[in-house]
Amino acid sequence: MDLTPYRLGPGDPALPAVLTLIQSSFAFMDERIDPPSSMHKLTLGSLSEQAETGEIWGIGHPVQACVFLTPKPGSVYLGKLAVAPNARRQGLARRLIDLAATRAADLRCSFVELQTRIELVENHATFEALGFREVGRTAHPGYDHPTSITYRLNL
Repeated sequence: MDLTPYRLGPGDPALPAVLTLIQSSFAFMDERIDPPSSMHKLTLGSLSEQAETGEIWGIGHPVQACVFLTPKPGSVYLGKLAVAPNARRQGLARRLIDLAATRAADLRCSFVELQTRIELVENHATFEALGFREVGRTAHPGYDHPTSITYRLNL
């Protein structure tokens, strides 16, 4: 498999595979997190919009790993990082996180930021092992307790 990340544009023929990859990779969360994942709101239209206003990157043909990158003031937000089960433990997530850091540096940003749910402790350990540090906790609207942890990777 070619491990070179490539950028997908609006209407890219690979967007349906990205949507399926995210839905299948995030499905395990349904019984573990509250509120439900925003993944349930994704459509091909919203993926095309993300590709136009932000960035979607993939690895593999068909797509075996993907990530959304969204430029923010001073940072790049990393979202919807997904790797197919049969492609895990090959460094694809690391490759996409490295890409996020490169894109942030290209945009003269000083950090990459992401959020993960409180309940997903295995994600916390993974992101910390990749150099991210917790910088805050937030609650989704209508919740009186933290539901997400914000992590930052300083460049």
